[in-house]
Amino acid sequence: MEEIVNRIAQSGLVTIDLADYIPSPDEIAILDIKDYLFQGLILREKDYRQALEQQDWSAFQNRYAGITCSADAIIPLWAYMLPVKYLQTIAREIYHGDFATVRLQVALDRIQALPVENFQGQRVLVKGCGDEQIPPPLYLAITRKLLPHVKSLMYGEACSHIPIYKQK
Repeated sequence: MEEIVNRIAQSGLVTIDLADYIPSPDEIAILDIKDYLFQGLILREKDYRQALEQQDWSAFQNRYAGITCSADAIIPLWAYMLPVKYLQTIAREIYHGDFATVRLQVALDRIQALPVENFQGQRVLVKGCGDEQIPPPLYLAITRKLLPHVKSLMYGEACSHIPIYKQK
């Protein structure tokens, strides 16, 4: 009886699952300036400053913070600056945007921080299927990050992939 050989496991293929770079929902907290608007329309500086001083910031502890305004109101730019004073020492990082924007930016930052030495001369497969839908900017970011360093770059699954790049 012949032994079954897993050629995929022996191929030396390095697989990247971009879902691993997306933060979980509990890693993100959002500050929505709309919650501080007078009658849902106007931001009063004195009231806003006072509300921020009294805010319980513990929900942002060691989380990625997003500052946004979901109301259709004219918000002065300094209003986005004030919460940073409180978040700077407790949040992991502070971004402008809603939940989806912050989640995407954190994932992009994580990809940018990848040590390319780990992929030097490797055959890399960027996983194409999974439980989570991956935003296209992450595919662009990983491709830009790895192209100058890898031997080959592929998209999909080990048994069925699309070649993206092959070093000549």
